[in-house]
Amino acid sequence: GRCRLLCKPSALAQHLVRSLGRSVALRGGHWPWPRPRWPWLQMLQWLLQPPELEPAVARELLQMPDTGLVALDWLVGPWGAAGGGGSSPVLLLIPNAAGKVMGGLLQLGLRALERGFIPVIFNRRGHNSCPLTTPWLQPFGDPRDLREAITYLRCRHPSAPLLAVSEGSGSGLLLAYLGESGSSSRLAAAACISPIFRGRDWFEAGMPWLYEWPLLLHLKQGLSRYARSLAEVVDMDKVLRSRSLRELEETLFCRTKPRPTSWETYWDRNEPLRDVDEAAVPVLCLCSADDPVRGAAARSLPMELFRTSPYFFLLLTPHGGHCGFPQRRPGRCWGHEAVLEYFRAMAEFLRAEERRKGLPRPR
Repeated sequence: GRCRLLCKPSALAQHLVRSLGRSVALRGGHWPWPRPRWPWLQMLQWLLQPPELEPAVARELLQMPDTGLVALDWLVGPWGAAGGGGSSPVLLLIPNAAGKVMGGLLQLGLRALERGFIPVIFNRRGHNSCPLTTPWLQPFGDPRDLREAITYLRCRHPSAPLLAVSEGSGSGLLLAYLGESGSSSRLAAAACISPIFRGRDWFEAGMPWLYEWPLLLHLKQGLSRYARSLAEVVDMDKVLRSRSLRELEETLFCRTKPRPTSWETYWDRNEPLRDVDEAAVPVLCLCSADDPVRGAAARSLPMELFRTSPYFFLLLTPHGGHCGFPQRRPGRCWGHEAVLEYFRAMAEFLRAEERRKGLPRPR
């Protein structure tokens, strides 16, 4: 339905155009309402809808070098059986920066499970009931913990392709990781659903209250569990009185007691696209022109990146809201189908390239 794929011309781009063009998910007639031009309703559906089936989750805690913990939640489906085998692709799901695992992300995990993927959710320190064992939280674009988790997944599934998909503001973490890691990212491909490309501009512009207040309350609720231990490094009274996501972010990471820093310096280290020129993994960014959370497309989409980088592909749709992209069938998101089709097309292209060049498959 009037989607456009914006990218630098290449053999991979041509293959994606053909594959996505054949996809049933991208054909017209997806809208469950008479008019698709209601991004607020689409965003509300994304915020409130539960998954069709509640997946069973097996949690694994992973210890970082400084003894901090992150949590990996393996989706095993509502049937209690894990999907895929030893060589099945592992799909790492990265929630938004507030750590809120939305129903849409779980739905994507279930769709992937049905198609033979092994889906696993990455939870940052202190997020989604992950224990906080150090008085340190993960900044917006600091990929150190994500790097450790990906290294662990590669060791656990050495023969499986490793893929990653992020949702909303969680894309800042994935984009930062891809830029810092370059050709050593260990990922075969990545996708970002309604990504936030410019973190500082996004925080400073302010967000719709329908999106900001639920996430702000969710963050405060999680932080209040660790108020005593975090009080050693930040002013928890001020944190819990924050009236915006920007104020909370600045208090947590800039106005720390041991090493305070400026807002400008913080974003020099945490902007998602700070090292984007080093990225060496194909990345599909699924964006809607009417996204009320990201902001106006003219100022929030880095169009030059998609014109010049052979690794970044922008699938731009006129309507879809923020992480919404609804289909007529309740609980369905055509964006999920497009992302899974992209991963299938990427695997097909890489296999064809290996056969054409006579390259041995990596062990």
